[in-house]
Amino acid sequence: MWLTSIWRSLRVVEHLATGILIAVFISLRTRFDQPPPWVPRAVSWWQRRLCRALGVRLRVEGRIEPGCLLIGNHISWLDIPIVGTQGEIGFLAKSDVRGWPLIGWMTEIAGTRFIARGGHQTGDIAASLVADIAGGRPMMIFPEGTTTDGRTLGHFHSRLFRIAQGSGIRIQPVAIRYRAGEDPTPDHRVPYVGEDTLIANLWRLVRHPDLVACVQFLPPIAATEGDSRRALAEQARSAIVDALALNPRGAGQSAPGVSAEPIASPGASAANCLEPQPVLT
Repeated sequence: MWLTSIWRSLRVVEHLATGILIAVFISLRTRFDQPPPWVPRAVSWWQRRLCRALGVRLRVEGRIEPGCLLIGNHISWLDIPIVGTQGEIGFLAKSDVRGWPLIGWMTEIAGTRFIARGGHQTGDIAASLVADIAGGRPMMIFPEGTTTDGRTLGHFHSRLFRIAQGSGIRIQPVAIRYRAGEDPTPDHRVPYVGEDTLIANLWRLVRHPDLVACVQFLPPIAATEGDSRRALAEQARSAIVDALALNPRGAGQSAPGVSAEPIASPGASAANCLEPQPVLT
């Protein structure tokens, strides 16, 4: 296992270096011209290759539907490359991520949208998400605004669900779960929570003997006349809770897990995901 861990670590370092070179090229090109049209494609390729370097096996159910805002539960930074393997997807992240050494710069180059704490940016961010989706690029947000251990689902902040009201954009819930091999219980080594550090989390991943990532793209939710943001958020949250067979109230919750506060960042059980899908290079 140690040899495998060392090999994976070397592959991740090489892959990170490749990403830096690509990001530098894009950054220099953007100074004098528009970003190259192939950036989303390159980002998706980089994410697929990262998952391969980490030894992650993917099990995918369903597909991304056109004209949708993707709504997912949030367990780890790994959620982004895992979902990103399935298409040229844009993401919304907390503005804090922009300040992370190297990672923040690379995510910005990749076209990630950032939102600060507080609601003053909501209108502008919603408009940019609508424009991206209308242009054919699916966008994904994590309305919990934080990560969990995968055994519970936190509150869904509902402000950005406004983009589904009167726009024709649908909400597509995405259920994410990590497990060890065929063990149906959520894996405890993947969550990036609490005082965990990126390096420590990454080291656990490269040492993982059999990491399986299950992703379910659930049926889209279309807003009907009179649907509130909170109602849409609750529908999306309930769909993910059902898919992952979680406690609908979450850990220690005594009321439905939807909040109107701004974000910081029915299907089969995820234990019955499809067979592993190849991560192409």
